[in-house]
Amino acid sequence: MDVLEAIHTRRSVSKVQEKVPDKALIHKVLEASLWAPNHYLTEPYSFEVLIGDGRNKLGQAYGRINQEALDPDASNEDKKKAYEQGLAKARRAPVVIVVKVHPSDQKNVIFVEEVAAAACAVQNMLLASHALGLGAMWRSGNPAYHPIMKETFGMTGEGFVLGFVYLGYPQEVYVKHPPKKRPLDSVAKWVEHAEK
Repeated sequence: MDVLEAIHTRRSVSKVQEKVPDKALIHKVLEASLWAPNHYLTEPYSFEVLIGDGRNKLGQAYGRINQEALDPDASNEDKKKAYEQGLAKARRAPVVIVVKVHPSDQKNVIFVEEVAAAACAVQNMLLASHALGLGAMWRSGNPAYHPIMKETFGMTGEGFVLGFVYLGYPQEVYVKHPPKKRPLDSVAKWVEHAEK
C-alpha cells in the first residue's frame, strides 16, 4: 500500500478482536513514529505499550478519575461502578499505546511544536497500523490530561499524556466509504503574487 492510498483509506477502527497482534507488528507501528518531523530534532515523545493485565494501569487511572467526578455523597455502589467502567475503558483493545510528551527545555524550542511533533508521530503510527492490516483508534479527551493520568504515567514538570492509540485486528471488514470532507478550495488558498 502506498502512502497516498494509506492516507485516503485509513479509518478509525473502534471495534477490534481480543487477539493480541504479534510483537513484530507492534514494533513496526512504534518504529514508524520515529520518522515523524520535529523541530530541532527533540523527539519529545515516548510510549508505554500496555497489553494483557498491563492495561489495568490505564484502567485504574480512568477508574480513579471517574470516581473523583462523582458527587461527594455517591454511594459505594456508584463508586465501584465508576471504577469498573474505567477498567473496562482500558480493555477496548488488546493493545493500548500511551503517548507521552516530554517538552524540551532547550532555549529555542516552542511548546506547541513539541505537541505537534508528538501528533505527527501518532499519525505515522495510525498510517503504519492501517498499512499492516491492523485497526487503530486515537483516543484522547479530558481524562488524558488529568493530573491522575499524569501521575500514573510518571510525567513531571511540563510533561503530559497526549492520548492513547487503541490497537488490534479489526473485528470486521470496514467499508471504506470516505467521510464527507470540505472541498479543497475551501481550505487551500493559492497566492501567486504578494499584495502591496
